Amino acid sequence: MTSPISENPALRDAFLGGMSHAACTVNIVTTDGAAGRAGVTVSAMTSVSADTPKPTLLVCVHREASATPHILKNGVFCVNLLRDDQSFISDTFAGRFSAEILDKFDCADWTPMETGAPRVVDPLVAFDCKVISSELIGTHHVFVGEVQDIFTANRGSPLIYANRAYGRTTRIDPVTSLATSQSDTALRIGCFHTFGPFMLPEIIATFAKDDSTDLRLMDGDHRRMIEGLRTGELDLALMTDIDLPDDIEATPLSTLRPHILLAEDHPLANEPNLTLEVLTDHPMILLDVPPSGEYSLQLFAAQHLTPHVKYRCPSYEMVRGLVGHGLGYSILVSKPASNLTYDGHALVTRPLPADTHASHTIVATKKGSKLPKAAMPFIAVCKTLFSD
Repeated sequence: MTSPISENPALRDAFLGGMSHAACTVNIVTTDGAAGRAGVTVSAMTSVSADTPKPTLLVCVHREASATPHILKNGVFCVNLLRDDQSFISDTFAGRFSAEILDKFDCADWTPMETGAPRVVDPLVAFDCKVISSELIGTHHVFVGEVQDIFTANRGSPLIYANRAYGRTTRIDPVTSLATSQSDTALRIGCFHTFGPFMLPEIIATFAKDDSTDLRLMDGDHRRMIEGLRTGELDLALMTDIDLPDDIEATPLSTLRPHILLAEDHPLANEPNLTLEVLTDHPMILLDVPPSGEYSLQLFAAQHLTPHVKYRCPSYEMVRGLVGHGLGYSILVSKPASNLTYDGHALVTRPLPADTHASHTIVATKKGSKLPKAAMPFIAVCKTLFSD
């Protein structure tokens, strides 16, 4: 069955682009009965009314989804509202792992609800429904369900989909007054999590001596910093200039010279002039967090080399710990003052060749954004302390 052609393709594209910014929970709509078991990932789910004889909700399911005829014939469905650590279930029911898994339901454990529709054993919430209305509008069936039973977990946060990516909710404390909400006395600062602990405390200590601005801090990976700047959650961010998008403006600070991290008793620990070629004969512990992991691998690729990556880890201190136990070397750009791991193993650093491509720390802001009055003095302190 072909999809109807929009009368106004430009309006359709604008609609899809605009709706991509509307945050939605991620849900698995499942069914079982005479037509058999089926399920599909759905973001279009909302309540209709709590004041009908039984509460009602609706879901929109594409008419060509494999689950659609099953829902129509079975007359029941369960909305499984996923937790923020269950994106793999969403990906499975969206068909992304079809080459790896024959039955989508094998990705999780299930239990039947009152109607017989399957429920993930541990979702955030599940609504068990009987279909009381179904209408085909364009490409989607709008199913209105009368809720028969509800499962609610006592822990977890919802998995969110917005800007064509998964996310999770973050609590925002309410302001005490309208005047407070409109003031620019707060400065929201983000920092790339691997080098934040080495830069931000000194910057804040220096800045706070002469300024009473309310500083609000957040750390995270490269993607989190970009998202925070774009959405206005952050005013500025301390991060690297690697893979910086066009809508982000950079104020350069310092050069980040990558170094080789080794255990004190590693066979290469006493070699003063190590090369990437020599390292390929030894196992590598990769700091696997964007853009650090890609940056390290590109250093080798630029010389047509391939490192032997034994372990991948997103935690900076865990990487240091694995290196300290002699499990491999790593390439990092941040260098703590202490040469000991958390569990007391000694580490040594060795420089990479001088011609190795360096990255830079920057203060990032969104182009065209209106910054709080404290932003420029804060950036000035950053430049004083860390600028080359």
